[in-house]
Formats: sequence, structure tokens, C-alpha cells
Amino acid sequence: MTEATIMRLGHLGDGIAEGPIFAARTLPGEVIEGTLDGDRIASPRILTPSPNRVRPPCRHVRACGGCAMQHAADDFVAGWKSDVVRAALTAHGISADLAGIETSLPHERRRATMSMRRTKKGALVGFHAPRSDVLTAVPDCLLLHPDLTASFPALEALAVLGGSRKGEMSATITQSIAGVDVAVNGGKPLDRHLEVGLAQLAGEHGLARLAWDGELVVERHAPVQLFGKAQVVPPPGAFLQATKSGEQALLTVVRDAVQGARRVVDLFAGCGTFTLPVAQDSEVHAVEGLESMMSALDAGWRKAQGLKHVSTETRDLFRRPLLPDELNRFDAAIIDPPRAGAEAQIAEIAASKLTRLAMVSCNPVSFARDVAVLRDAGFKLGPVQVVDQFRWSTHVEVAAALTR
Repeated sequence: MTEATIMRLGHLGDGIAEGPIFAARTLPGEVIEGTLDGDRIASPRILTPSPNRVRPPCRHVRACGGCAMQHAADDFVAGWKSDVVRAALTAHGISADLAGIETSLPHERRRATMSMRRTKKGALVGFHAPRSDVLTAVPDCLLLHPDLTASFPALEALAVLGGSRKGEMSATITQSIAGVDVAVNGGKPLDRHLEVGLAQLAGEHGLARLAWDGELVVERHAPVQLFGKAQVVPPPGAFLQATKSGEQALLTVVRDAVQGARRVVDLFAGCGTFTLPVAQDSEVHAVEGLESMMSALDAGWRKAQGLKHVSTETRDLFRRPLLPDELNRFDAAIIDPPRAGAEAQIAEIAASKLTRLAMVSCNPVSFARDVAVLRDAGFKLGPVQVVDQFRWSTHVEVAAALTR
């Protein structure tokens, strides 16, 4: 039996003791003991608890791997996530003011990817246990919007009909104005018999739309998302900000950053999360790598009233970033890249004549790296808004304005 004192948390939320020794769901200052397996104590016993330790509110917490931080007080988690952002910036010699943290509420998550497995008695829908292939049902999940948990019987029925006992499936479920939008991957090959059965199940369970391994099975009602004044029907399984309040916090920073600009370019625009609200005041050119997203954005803009001109361009910004002469046509830019950041595009922004940039990121490390490049090109970082859309997780997002 090994005894250890937790010194700090790693970026994945594990407690770290001298050694280093890692222990999940522990907090700084806690004294723990347990069996050491390599560099990890898998099931630590808390000998001296932290004053920041709380009773996890969810009954699924021990078996489910969805929430890594339910054992910590909300104030502690907010401070820790802010420190993660601050540390990432400090590593590049960047000093920044943090404008606070916006934390989403329980039951606010409007999009999730569920794992599904057909069983002898039916089907199992849920999340995996920590570091395990074991699938745990989460009928009382405190993260998901009630509309999503209400769709679990539909997912179970879909797994029974279209799943294999030998494999696991996944379903991206998204709340929409018209009902739950479901995109399944990993099921049986779609044939006419299966398609008819799936369409019938979608009707019985009131699903707005059902897609199967990238193919549309049925769209009973258009699964509309509202971006500003525009109604958009994203492609099945398309990216969407996890919560509406989180999206609004990011959008507030973006709109403030580009306010007054006549022409704006939105890089990694997706389906128009920022493009369409910003188009209420500015002309916007939206650039995204997936044609299906650009088509959805364009259709939403054309049906909306009172928006300025929006143009779209399908382009792989990792391989073909907009060059300085293209960027110089705009008064301001918005960029919201994937977790890896946007090194190539950031380099072109640095070399351009752009003076205003709204930057959104779901990875403080790549955000800090890209900000450092812009700083060296003369940009100044404004207050950084920290956004916690993935409550009780280690995930954190940021948004800020940069000017030069």
C-alpha cells in the first residue's frame, strides 16, 4: 500500500503526487493511499480530504467516465480552469487579463455522442467508464438536456434493430427546435429492409431526423438551429457549440471584437455560429473545409431577413490558408479552429495588414501558441473570456480580441 500527498492537478484532472504518481478524482493537498500500478493509484482512498472536496451530485459518477471533476467544488473548478488558461499563456511569456469564466448549467448540454451496444436482453446506451471499454448506462445524467435523455429509448431501439452483438455503435444526438437529431455510426449496412425499419422507429419515437453512417434515412422535420436571425439545418452530426449559454458567451466576445467593421472574414466558420449573427451588422465571407456546412450556412442566410451579404468558400485552411492579399480585403477576421489550432493560417494573418481579430479556441495550449505568433507580429491580446461549456470535465474554451 502506497501513501502519497497530491501536489497539483494535471491538465486531464488527475491528481499528481511526487514521483510522479497519478490518481484520478483527487485534489491538491489530499493525502491518499492505494495500490500503485506503474505510476498510477487506480482506486485511491482519501485519508485527508481537501476542503474543496464535495459529494458528487450524480449517481453515475463512479461508473461513468463522462465527468472527471464532480468531486470538486464549483469555485475550485472555475479557478483551476482559469489557471490552466493563465499557465498556457504564461508559458509563452504572455500576460493577459482574464475576463472571468462562464460556466454552463446542469442539464444544458444540447449535443453529445453516446455509445451503444446491442445485448442479449436488448441494448445499452451510455458512456464508457474511465480508461475502460465498459459501457455504463446514464439515464439520470446531469449534463444532458432532458430532450436528449428522453431520446435514450429511441437509441436503444435503433441499436437492437441495426446493431451487431460483436461491435459498438455511436450516435451523435443534437437538440433542435424540431426535436432530437440523431446521426448513427457503426451500424449494420443500410439496405431497404433496415431503412424501412429505421424510418418507422424514428416516427414512433418522434425524432426530427435520422442518419445512418452518413446516409439520410428520414427527415420528418427539419432539425433547425437558430444562429442570430437565421434558421440553419446543419448536416447530420455537424459540430455545434455544446450549450446555448456557452455559445452566447463566445459570440459576445466575437461581436464586440468586430463591431463597426464593414467586411469580416470568418475562418473555420462551420454552419454559421458566428457568421450569421455578425451579418446583422457587417458583410461576412465565411470559409470552411466542408461543403455541406457551407451549403447549410448559405441556405440559412438566404431565407433570413435583415442580414447583410454573406458569401461562402469551401477551402481547407490547414493546407490552403487565406494569404495576406486575400485577408487584406477585410476590416476584421474571426477564427475558431479545431483543437490543433491554425498555425498556417495564423502565420498568414500575422503577415497581413489585418488589425482586428476575434479568436476562439477549445484548447488553451494551441491558443497560447497562436497568440504568441500574433504578438510577435504586433498584435495585443485583450481580456480573455474563459468558457466552461463542458461542466465537470477538464475541457475549457477561450475567446479574446486581438488588435494592432
